Amino acid sequence: MDGIEESLILLRSGQCVVAFLNVCPHAGRRLDWAPGQFLIDQGRLVCAVHGASFERTTGLCVGGPCRGSSLRPIAVVERDGWLLLDETNG
Repeated sequence: MDGIEESLILLRSGQCVVAFLNVCPHAGRRLDWAPGQFLIDQGRLVCAVHGASFERTTGLCVGGPCRGSSLRPIAVVERDGWLLLDETNG
C-alpha cells in the first residue's frame, strides 16, 4: 500500500471483521462488478470478471481459475467503533 490508494473488501460476520485487498489472484482485477458492489453466491464472494469464488472468512479460492490461491488479507482492528488498519500486524 505504501501511500498508494487501494480498494479493500470488508466482510463482517457477527462481531468478526475480515479485510482483503480487492484484487483477484487470477488476473489482478478487482472483484466488484461496480465500485463497492460485490456478488455473493451461496455465501461466497465471487469475482465479477472470471467467476472465481472465495470463502468469506479466509479468502481461499474454492472454485474457478485460481482455485487454491487466496485473496491477500489486510490486518484490521476495531477500536472505539472504528475499523482501522492494524499497523502492528500488517
